[in-house]
Amino acid sequence: MSTPAPSFDAGPSGQTVLPDAAAQTGDPSARPPTSRSLLPSLAITSMVLFATYSGLISVLLPNQVAAIDEANKVSNLAIVSTVSFIFTLFAQPLVGAFSDRTRSRMGKRAPWMIIGAASGAVFLMGLSGLQSILWIAVFWAVIQVSLNALQGPMTAIVPDRFPTSRRGVASAMVGIGTMAGSTVGVVVAGQLASNVGLGYTIFGVAVLLATLLFVVFNRDFSSKDMPRTRFSWKEFFAGFWINPKKNPDFAWAFAARFFFILGYFVIFAFQLFILTDYIGLSLAEANGSIGLLALSGMATTLVSIALGGWWSDKIGKRKIFIYAATVFMLIGLVFPLVMPNMTGMIIMSAVNGFGFGLYMACDTALMTEVLPGGGSAAGKDLGILNVATNIPQALSPAIAGILIGSLGGYPALFIFGMVSVVVAAFVLVPIKSVR
Repeated sequence: MSTPAPSFDAGPSGQTVLPDAAAQTGDPSARPPTSRSLLPSLAITSMVLFATYSGLISVLLPNQVAAIDEANKVSNLAIVSTVSFIFTLFAQPLVGAFSDRTRSRMGKRAPWMIIGAASGAVFLMGLSGLQSILWIAVFWAVIQVSLNALQGPMTAIVPDRFPTSRRGVASAMVGIGTMAGSTVGVVVAGQLASNVGLGYTIFGVAVLLATLLFVVFNRDFSSKDMPRTRFSWKEFFAGFWINPKKNPDFAWAFAARFFFILGYFVIFAFQLFILTDYIGLSLAEANGSIGLLALSGMATTLVSIALGGWWSDKIGKRKIFIYAATVFMLIGLVFPLVMPNMTGMIIMSAVNGFGFGLYMACDTALMTEVLPGGGSAAGKDLGILNVATNIPQALSPAIAGILIGSLGGYPALFIFGMVSVVVAAFVLVPIKSVR
């Protein structure tokens, strides 16, 4: 039985606004029902995307940079990451905003997802032959923009097509895919570290194929009857300013995500160099061992994501699980300080995996519940929140370089990570619209 299509009006900012009560609360109950394949498809596509992210960031790119100039590998990796940060800072909110306004037979999000996956795959295939840090930085920036163009619209599918009561489960499925992908990506990349060209090609083809399959099996017809609203560049860019005084919960959520992701990625992005320069492994040993670290956290992560997503929906609370995630992260980050060996790193990965899994299970659900206007411009608003993911990911190598070079070496990374996740927990407290 089909659901009648609702009417739509253009809001003052040029964004499409849903007038019915369900839409105002971000509940897509008036839209086409989700297919049975949507949840597993979100998990699989997230897994492939984040396998690509983790495999490139943790293994392939550091190996390529180190092969060019071993002595300056830390600073060169920081340069490449910082350049990509500059160009990708607003990629997700911009693409998300354009997808909010897109009207096509494939829906709002699918065209942008395909464009992002295809362009990312092409540039990944060209990255391996580069021997210049400058050109690696250029290609890496394009790749990051492309993958963000895929990720941003895909993130908006949760508020687009799931009611609030099911967003914990949807968030958990995305989290399962994310963490499984982070593990698989590191393991696969570790096996391909001696042939980065083959590694880049495999990840590029995989992300394109997964995106195409997602679009084919999860058709979205919700935008085909939406009228095209008047477009103004002035109003379009004005829509990116979300007043923190008028939307304090949105601002606090942005800050909480920023600090939590920063605390996690300042360690994650430098795992290879931690193993070589702090633990004392050779590069070959580190490439083999980094997969073991990923696997050690995978089981605990999957358990905590499944438990956290189901439990948070059942009791209707999100924040308590993120507080618990902070405690686990603190405990995990202590171990490499007191046990600077592989045993300490493995324990850290397992404990941090459980904590990050709890975080991933509830973070996306919480974010969809603090969007201004009830989610009427979900692509743009979630894209802005995803800047709180992009900035710390991009800044973490530069921050790590400063900490390693000037503030006590690798132990400073773990201390910084602890401080950052604690700050994240504190700035989550003032959020009032989500329990």
